[in-house]
Amino acid sequence: MKIAIVKLSAMGDIIHAMVALQFIKKANPSIKIDWFVEKAFIGVLEDNPDIDNIYALDLKSIKKKKTKLFSQILLIRKYSKNSYDLVIDAQGLIKSAIVSKLLGKNRVGFSKTSTRESLASSLYNKKIDSDYSKNVIERNLDILLKPLNIEFNKESILEKKPFLYFKDGFDFSDILSKEKKNILLVVGASWPSKMYSKEKFAKIVNSIDENFIIAWGNEEEKSIAQTIAKTSKAVVLPRLSLNDLKALVSKVNLLIGNDTGPTHMAWALNIPSITLFGCTPGYRNTYETDINKIIESKSKVNPERLNKDDYSIANIDENRIIEIMKDLLFEGKR
Repeated sequence: MKIAIVKLSAMGDIIHAMVALQFIKKANPSIKIDWFVEKAFIGVLEDNPDIDNIYALDLKSIKKKKTKLFSQILLIRKYSKNSYDLVIDAQGLIKSAIVSKLLGKNRVGFSKTSTRESLASSLYNKKIDSDYSKNVIERNLDILLKPLNIEFNKESILEKKPFLYFKDGFDFSDILSKEKKNILLVVGASWPSKMYSKEKFAKIVNSIDENFIIAWGNEEEKSIAQTIAKTSKAVVLPRLSLNDLKALVSKVNLLIGNDTGPTHMAWALNIPSITLFGCTPGYRNTYETDINKIIESKSKVNPERLNKDDYSIANIDENRIIEIMKDLLFEGKR
């Protein structure tokens, strides 16, 4: 059997869906899995042994240049010659539903009431119900496993194997400490209202004598990282590729970050983490475990109507973060 998974973006959403791969392969090792993704996020999927082919699309370029639409349609039609037995739209958007329709005849996607862009469901042959307010990891497992009649439960999710893979690349020997705990800070996010305070990040760094390093993905995030470093002993990393970022996350003792893709890498790799939530719902956007903790602001969040003007993340007390950080790093040693 050959299936195509359409999950185009963004990094965190792709990571949340990737956990399903090990469930599929365990149930049916011979199944062939191809994944269709925006080219900017190929690096998240690369080197995963459960994926046979990764196909890059550039749908975002259409917004800047309308003529790109025709070249992208031709490219998808070319891929449709792979003769998929099943195409699963795990995104639930109109654009991902169109991609799925172009890829194959047998299509599965979210039902009309299970996705924000309900029109997308009209393009599927089979529709899966999964409450939109439900945890996103469970939603991804619903859409990717139910069409294949594969069962899962909370225990099986908690017992998952790490599922991000990477090649040896960047030399972290001068960055990671052998004597101190290595703590990675992820200070950026897709919206300003999802970003925790620079000043409070600096206070966290200064609260214990350990090795803090800061990752960044664009110039704005680099500036934030440099500001934190000026008032603390944190070290700003050079810009890393997605391969090297995955490798780094796998090597640290703890990751502290906003609700954004690189932070979710820690959950995927079974690395201790603290994820901070303000205008997005913590109960929905990650999976809390013994080593993966969430801290939410007191804001009431409606997952169907996120308020980008909700800056309540800034009100999270840094001392709560420091306390959980110490528990994760030194449990039983204090």
